[in-house]
Amino acid sequence: MVGIAQEIAPHRYRESYGRYYEDFEIGDCYEHRPGRTVTETDNIWFTLLTMNTHPLHFDNDFAQKSEFKQALVNSCLTLSIVVGMSVSDISQKAIGNLGWDKIKLSAPVFVGDTLYAESEVLDKRESSSRPTQGIVTVRTFGKKQDGTVFISFERTVLVPKRGYAVDD
Repeated sequence: MVGIAQEIAPHRYRESYGRYYEDFEIGDCYEHRPGRTVTETDNIWFTLLTMNTHPLHFDNDFAQKSEFKQALVNSCLTLSIVVGMSVSDISQKAIGNLGWDKIKLSAPVFVGDTLYAESEVLDKRESSSRPTQGIVTVRTFGKKQDGTVFISFERTVLVPKRGYAVDD
């Protein structure tokens, strides 16, 4: 979502990102930008930081002997990048994530691939216990530069109604 400058005093503006509950419409699709090219450093550091010891992610000699003939980017890294790309549209104003479901990995990602993401609003409803908030569910897809979908998942977030966000 494009940043919106809100006037907070005469001739003074504050940049604001994200959507309120009222801004989500079932069926709407958001293309998240910018894209992100994955580097070897990204992959190795993330893999080792998270204690993933599978050599397919950081041992090029081992990876060349695999069916992929090159190192695979850690799927938890690709998930994290795609989620991060969606934050400004989906959850910048959210109170929190309520759940993740149906995570599917459908194609490998390699160093040098550029990742893009898009989300479709699947459902929304007002919270029954929090009258100033609503619950929104989206399906997000990660796509490589050639359009290949490599990941998809559903995410449910708790979002404030207009006038009730922390930055309002």
